[in-house]
Amino acid sequence: QVQLVESGGGLVQPGGSLRLSCAASGNIGSIYAMGWYRQAPGKQRELVAGITIGGRVNYADSVQGRFTISRTNPKNTLYLQMNSLKPEDTAVYYCNAQLPIGNYWGQGTQVIVSS
Repeated sequence: QVQLVESGGGLVQPGGSLRLSCAASGNIGSIYAMGWYRQAPGKQRELVAGITIGGRVNYADSVQGRFTISRTNPKNTLYLQMNSLKPEDTAVYYCNAQLPIGNYWGQGTQVIVSS
């Protein structure tokens, strides 16, 4: 089992930056991929960025070039650096960890981009 705790959300003006963090604990040795997802009001949860155990990353088209995912080794902290934020980035952001036995989620952190 893995526990995930996100932090770093908040209110930011358009064009601003935020860095989200996700602290993982528990059976982190079994994690083979991690990612950030987001869910805006009335919309489905979507993948924002992912990173594999080998360090391969992928991004949603909407955040490519603006967001950067990274993690510490061992795999106990995941980050999402968000630059050039737009109002459409407003959502609850969730940390995800994939293990052979299933997916684990954090509780989410709210990001609001507004002037």
